[in-house]
Amino acid sequence: MSVFTADTGHEQVVFCQDKSTGLRAIVAIYSTALGPALGGTRFYPYASEAEAVHDALELSRGMAYKNALAGLDHGGGKAVIWGDPTRDKSEALLRAYGRFVESLGGRYYTACDVGTYVQDMDVVARECRFVTGRSEADGGAGDSSVLTAYGVFQGMRAAAEHRWGTPTLAGRTVGIAGLGKVGKHLTKHLLDDGAQVVATDVSESALEWARTTFPQVSLVADADALIRSDIDVYAPCALGGALDDDTVPALRATIVAGAANNQLAHPGIEKLLDERGVLYTPDYVVNSGGVIQVADEIHGFNFERARQRASRIFDTTRQILQLAADEGVPPAVAADRLAERRMTEVGRLRSILLPR
Repeated sequence: MSVFTADTGHEQVVFCQDKSTGLRAIVAIYSTALGPALGGTRFYPYASEAEAVHDALELSRGMAYKNALAGLDHGGGKAVIWGDPTRDKSEALLRAYGRFVESLGGRYYTACDVGTYVQDMDVVARECRFVTGRSEADGGAGDSSVLTAYGVFQGMRAAAEHRWGTPTLAGRTVGIAGLGKVGKHLTKHLLDDGAQVVATDVSESALEWARTTFPQVSLVADADALIRSDIDVYAPCALGGALDDDTVPALRATIVAGAANNQLAHPGIEKLLDERGVLYTPDYVVNSGGVIQVADEIHGFNFERARQRASRIFDTTRQILQLAADEGVPPAVAADRLAERRMTEVGRLRSILLPR
């Protein structure tokens, strides 16, 4: 069934259940003003259906803003599969999910997210045309963390220029919370640029990777210790909600730029950061390299073309930081305004040229 959600501004929220495979999924389409909605599929053991719906709504809205600021001709959408991916994921379930996405007729393109991987998208694509983020062996773009990390680095460079007058992290100390795929690539970019890196991760294997691959990286016990470290830039690259009422007052960094989605625990944190003089680069701006990569795959993937587009994250971040300074608002507010302007203006034009 599908329902329209006037309170949240979403165009459509669709629920699916396939009893034979155990599939329970939700697709939230926030906007198609710029084109078909694009966003990943999160496979997660939510405590309740209400929690799953809430996540889908929040994430799909964020994707609309991210895609708008990335300059993509895509609206925002997100899917969640309610279950434990280590226990419930199967070929049959993923194929049932593919048939579900196919039934939406191209209003929503799916890709990877937490709990799903390129190999999963290969399976989904056996039942569905509207899939991206597939493996290179299956004609896809492969691991999107490569350009996600590159985009975060470009956004960080723009923040460094705005704060210190030069677009480099050379001589600065960057704290990375989360040495997953994105964090690992980001570490290399920063070290190549001449930065000092301090990092932490909950995974012992990730810490061991750092010790053996980049022994010059300093490791700390946990994210709490990292926040209180003497760092110039804080890069949250794990789960969302890293910036809250407890962490912001303790934060010693003067720039926040990281890959994690939904870094602000609740509305108002952006103002708290601003009041403390911390320059926050909105997460959905700087981490958009991954969606740029998977969007390029839809048209026949070309890595250099996608990388060139991801390099523009530097210019977009610079524009947002300057707009925020000119209008006297936090960067998160400036970014929202810029995204909403594009969605409104282009959406109005498309409604004239492509009447429904």
